[in-house]
Amino acid sequence: MVAQVPGAYEIVVIFFVMMGAVFGVLLTLIPYWKICTKAGFPGPLSLLMLVPIANIILLFYIAFAEWPALRQGPANPYGTPQSPPQMT
Repeated sequence: MVAQVPGAYEIVVIFFVMMGAVFGVLLTLIPYWKICTKAGFPGPLSLLMLVPIANIILLFYIAFAEWPALRQGPANPYGTPQSPPQMT
């Protein structure tokens, strides 16, 4: 048997299929990464969206778990507010 070398057409098709797969992965991961970080969960948790059964479990976990970001309250970039001086 002689091994066939892929031609230019096959190489172009393989390239576009691979680029479509990379685009699909990024299209999935970027929004879920932002959702996880805004909810207070670690961003790499969004990588579970690529695992077939774990993605459903992750969605239910994010939907029904207590979000750490809401527990801590809104972040104040200026520090703790001080009370105004009292007039005596």
